[in-house]
Amino acid sequence: MRHIRIGAGAGYSGDRIEPAIELAEKGEIDYLVFECLAERTIAIAQQTRMKDPALGFDPLLAERMQAVLGICSEKKIKIITNMGAANPLAAAAMVRQIALSMNLKLKVAAVCGDDVLEILKAGAYISDQNIPVNTLGDKLLSANAYIGAAPLVEALAQGADVIITGRVADPALFLAPLIHEFNWAMDDWHRLGQGTLVGHLLECAGQISGGYFADPGYKDVQGLARLGFPIGEVAEDGSLVITKVAGSGGHVTPATCKEQLLYEIHDPANYLTPDVVADFSAVSVTEIGPDRVLVQGASGRARPDTLKVSIGYIDSYIGEGQISYAGPGALARARLAQAIVAERLALSAVAFDEIRYDLLGVDAIHGATLSEQPSEPYEVRARVAARSDNMRDAIRIGNEVETLYTCGPAAGGGVTKTAKEVVAVQSTLLPRQLVKTSVHFE
Repeated sequence: MRHIRIGAGAGYSGDRIEPAIELAEKGEIDYLVFECLAERTIAIAQQTRMKDPALGFDPLLAERMQAVLGICSEKKIKIITNMGAANPLAAAAMVRQIALSMNLKLKVAAVCGDDVLEILKAGAYISDQNIPVNTLGDKLLSANAYIGAAPLVEALAQGADVIITGRVADPALFLAPLIHEFNWAMDDWHRLGQGTLVGHLLECAGQISGGYFADPGYKDVQGLARLGFPIGEVAEDGSLVITKVAGSGGHVTPATCKEQLLYEIHDPANYLTPDVVADFSAVSVTEIGPDRVLVQGASGRARPDTLKVSIGYIDSYIGEGQISYAGPGALARARLAQAIVAERLALSAVAFDEIRYDLLGVDAIHGATLSEQPSEPYEVRARVAARSDNMRDAIRIGNEVETLYTCGPAAGGGVTKTAKEVVAVQSTLLPRQLVKTSVHFE
């Protein structure tokens, strides 16, 4: 039975680049996929594009492409990535220029159509928190539909060597080459369900080969500093073997595969994607050799009539200040520092909608009750953070923490302060016929 090999070159925007190079050099792969686009990322990218129409794509795009284009061209490895973010056309143009500078003849495709901002502005769509989208006004930054594999398959059919997309459902990045290579029908729900499982397992790269898995003494993983990213060996029937480059760090085991299988899955029998409603409820995971795990048993049903749309908007502003105390009485001094800031904010009439007073290492994650300790820590860092509807008051939060240097408890140090705009994300549904995709070649 024929197989193809897909390497997962990245699991998020800032991921390591070396494992992708290793996959291209030693992985004997047919495709290298970079999944780099989180929900909030594209809204931030849209802000960047508003300031400069030539930008709005992943800031590491050039570095990644310079690292792998030569190897992939030599070995006939096709590249698929959503690093186009808010500007796939500009991203594709940059990749072409990099290819030309390296004397490479590559056909670069940009997949567009996920940007549905104007459609949502014109309609009475309601977000998942019951906010009418058209009432967000100037706060609305972006609206991107999760498109499926079809336009990527079209690009591959037209000979694309590199495909740059914006908001595509993560599993579709991996499903598209399977549909293309095996000539699966776009309504073969069983195989599309299997292919979606492939994408779901590979989309987070190092998470399935030991990253975000290690827990010393319970789940030991060696070589995380040079973690090897996964390879999916996919058969024509959709069955999958997860492996990695021999000798690379980390490991692939049934446990790592099961943890990734459960990742971000609400209902395993009804995993909604633009291409299929996948059913993972009967999936089996079997170790067949060192760093080789067979995963099979997924299926699927007809795709939904609507597409999820991720809406990015300016929600508020967060101001934060931190200061450290150490030595005897550190905890008492940190608590006094927080009390002083609380009183100062009241006296100064600083407006905020929400505020947190945390003692990092003491109660910041689980709260005072669950985090209660039998003895006091020798050092503690006090943090004050508040959400406001304006930047001026957000800035004042950190300023009040800073004044603790000379107006607070003894021996405070290491103050940091920040104030930033908060880009929030909500979702809505859009009839799929309203979303028109297209493929552009550089």
